[in-house]
Amino acid sequence: MSDDWYGDSSATFGDRLAGAREAAGLSQEDLARKIGVRLETLQAWEDDVAEPRANRLQMLSGMLNVTLMWLLTGEGEGLDGPPETVADAGAERALVREIREVRAGLEELDARLGRLEKRLLSGEEA
Repeated sequence: MSDDWYGDSSATFGDRLAGAREAAGLSQEDLARKIGVRLETLQAWEDDVAEPRANRLQMLSGMLNVTLMWLLTGEGEGLDGPPETVADAGAERALVREIREVRAGLEELDARLGRLEKRLLSGEEA
C-alpha cells in the first residue's frame, strides 16, 4: 500500500471524492440528495468526466469531513488509506450500537429480577 494513497500521482479528484463518500457511509444517491445535485452529476464527478463548482466543492468537503485542498490534490486533512480500512469504522459503530442495545436489555432484565426478588422476599403473590 502506498503511503500517499490519495495523492495527485496516485488518485484523481473522482477517486478522492468516492473514497471520502464511502468512508462517510453515504451512497451516491444520499450524497447527491444532500448537496442538491442529480445522481448523474455526482457520478460524473466521481468518474472524472465533470467537475463541481466552487460552492459545491465547499459543501462536499464539509459534508465529507475532508479539506477542500485534500479533495483537489490529496494534500491536507482527508483519508489516510483506502476506503475499506475506513469502512471498518462503520462496522465498528454498528457493533457499538448493538452492544448498547444488549446492555439496555440486560439492565431492564436486572431491574425486573430485582423487583421479583423483592416481591419474593416480602412474601407477595406473583
